[in-house]
Amino acid sequence: MGRGDLTNAEWDRLESFLPRGGVRGGRWSDHRRVINGVLYRVRTGVQWRDLPERFGPWETVYKRHRRWSADGTWQMLLSKVQAAEDAAGRIDWDVSVDSTAVRAHQHAAGARKTPPAAIPQKGVHRRTNQVDPATETARPTGGGGQVGECLGRSRGGFTTKIHLAADGRCRPLAVLLTPGHYGDGPQLEPVLQQVSVPRIGVGRPRTRPDHVLADKAYTSRKNRHYLRRRGISHTIPERLDQRRHRRNRGSRGGRPAGFDRERYKKRNTVERAINRLKSFRAVATRYEKRAYTYLGTVTLAALIIWLRT
Repeated sequence: MGRGDLTNAEWDRLESFLPRGGVRGGRWSDHRRVINGVLYRVRTGVQWRDLPERFGPWETVYKRHRRWSADGTWQMLLSKVQAAEDAAGRIDWDVSVDSTAVRAHQHAAGARKTPPAAIPQKGVHRRTNQVDPATETARPTGGGGQVGECLGRSRGGFTTKIHLAADGRCRPLAVLLTPGHYGDGPQLEPVLQQVSVPRIGVGRPRTRPDHVLADKAYTSRKNRHYLRRRGISHTIPERLDQRRHRRNRGSRGGRPAGFDRERYKKRNTVERAINRLKSFRAVATRYEKRAYTYLGTVTLAALIIWLRT
């Protein structure tokens, strides 16, 4: 077992959820070896062709990662681990939201401006984990061009922005990608809508945090109204211009927004979660042309954080 590979305990937590091949097209290569190959690439950021021989053919590792990014297998594994943690009461539902810009390598450029044709792939049955010919999943086509592939020009150059919701133990609960020039505030509602932790047994997934913490970029009235409508308490500081405008309007300006300074100190959890994600070199720098493949890379990094925290 090499440095950074799955340990026996981590493999035992994932093995039962992995799809089993052999229904059509023959046997798949050993899942553990292939996943370790993907982990090596995500951790080091090397080119796929430079993977060590102990992981098998690089094409097999790359295609497995691309397929599982497209059909949601990485997200399914992350949801299973989160569900187990929630059932054990090990999730702190004081959720912090923030974003980080990721520099895109020159190799990330060049995606087709028009969406490519969908490529059929073998679907995975969610209950049996078997490759099911009846559940074909097409490769995501994206929107085409830079914006459709979550690439944009910002102060940092050619970038992608990762919007993140993290629990109180610095673990990513939800991840959303946008082009680098998109603002943070409008993405609060979309990223919180991505929070969905399944229940073990009967019951709907948990989607509502106990409390939300965010910085001044998320202090719009629309965001506060959305949180109040969902019954989510929040700690978001008010910008100076908003405070001045409210005071100038007198009684028509409404009451000042509540702010708990001591509780706001806990917002550093999302900053620490971002640091953990960016310790994976293939997350800290984007090399993928397609947004869904890069999202799979980020999701796999989040999965490893959950397994090892």
